[in-house]
Amino acid sequence: MSDQQSTQKPKKRPRHLMDPNNPRREVRKAGDSGPMHLEPVQKWVLSALAFTTIIHMSIGIVIASLYIDEDRPSARIGLNVIAAAFGVMSIAVFRAIHQKKFASPWLLLGVLPGVVGLVLVLR
Repeated sequence: MSDQQSTQKPKKRPRHLMDPNNPRREVRKAGDSGPMHLEPVQKWVLSALAFTTIIHMSIGIVIASLYIDEDRPSARIGLNVIAAAFGVMSIAVFRAIHQKKFASPWLLLGVLPGVVGLVLVLR
């Protein structure tokens, strides 16, 4: 029985299956357009989550300013200033995660929720 087993050739594995005794390594060339590495994907996911969370809070503060009594305009304006500050902060956090300079014209986009809120409050 042992003679018969030694004379048989080992069964050849199909090409699409990995041979556990001889695994192949994936070789990447420089400039290869393959899937993204983990770090850039993590940066984009984290920055998108941080941006949307802070912007939602900013918009919530604008909505809260609309429900304050009209005889307290300083409170309404103050909440919109805070909303604008949080909007700028959301852009700054986004840029910080991507390791860009803070000072940028993009920061002006963060003021938008506060400006819209002021227009709604002061009309």
